[in-house]
Amino acid sequence: MTIQTILGAIVIGAIVGALGRLILPGRQPIGWILTIVVGIVAALIGTAIAQVLGVATTPGIDWIELVMQVVLAVVGVGLVAGIRGRARV
Repeated sequence: MTIQTILGAIVIGAIVGALGRLILPGRQPIGWILTIVVGIVAALIGTAIAQVLGVATTPGIDWIELVMQVVLAVVGVGLVAGIRGRARV
């Protein structure tokens, strides 16, 4: 792994996490750092799933992979928000 791939994963993860948070209805009691972490994890898992299914083969932006990542980010943000919301009560 190079510095460029690590920085790229952070940037893509931040975008995917923010999209997941924006798509999820309601208010989420988590901060932006945790949103970025969830986005990074969702981006990595989405990429792995896309590679296993063989849909991540196009050069440039792979829209199917991106949709997988955003859906996983929505699920991840929802799970983390639910866990954090219950922990504060």
